Amino acid sequence: MTKLMIIIGSVRPGRVGLPVAEWVTSVASADDRFEIDVVDLAELNLPMMDEPNHPRLRQYTKEHTKEWSARVDAADAFVFVAPEYNYSYGPALKNAIDFLHSEWFRKPLGVASYGGISGGTRGAAAIRATVAALGLVSTTANVEIPFIAKQIDDDGKFVPNERNELMLAHMLTEIAALDGALRPLRTSAA
Repeated sequence: MTKLMIIIGSVRPGRVGLPVAEWVTSVASADDRFEIDVVDLAELNLPMMDEPNHPRLRQYTKEHTKEWSARVDAADAFVFVAPEYNYSYGPALKNAIDFLHSEWFRKPLGVASYGGISGGTRGAAAIRATVAALGLVSTTANVEIPFIAKQIDDDGKFVPNERNELMLAHMLTEIAALDGALRPLRTSAA
């Protein structure tokens, strides 16, 4: 079973990433290939990078970093639920990624992005450059939700369309396959 961490990449009050993450979590939780850990960066509340040593050394001095490291280390794969901010992705997600280094190595990553006309595509592309440097392996199938506000109902719930559902199913299948392929490489590297 793949330990899948779903990270809610926005910390803004009233964020639509929360209902999107709830949908992703409900679908992944119903899939017997995954054990789920949801991380809401608003609740995690990591300060801006406050460690004195480079993360690749894993010489963490702060308890919040040690806890974040252990949690990410325990995960086999990730889904980032990420908005697009000014052709990139949010600073809370960037900070959470940059706090660590080898904990991300050789693990699959899918992105459920959202925004305006682009559906968060440019933000997802920016994520790829960062995570490639850390050895994460991105899926080719990703969920991209344009004009996100149109899919939030009066109760604040995300209402997926057929394409969203299809892409999430493809992304989860790819994450499971990549985890199977990458797991021996993670084991031998350890």
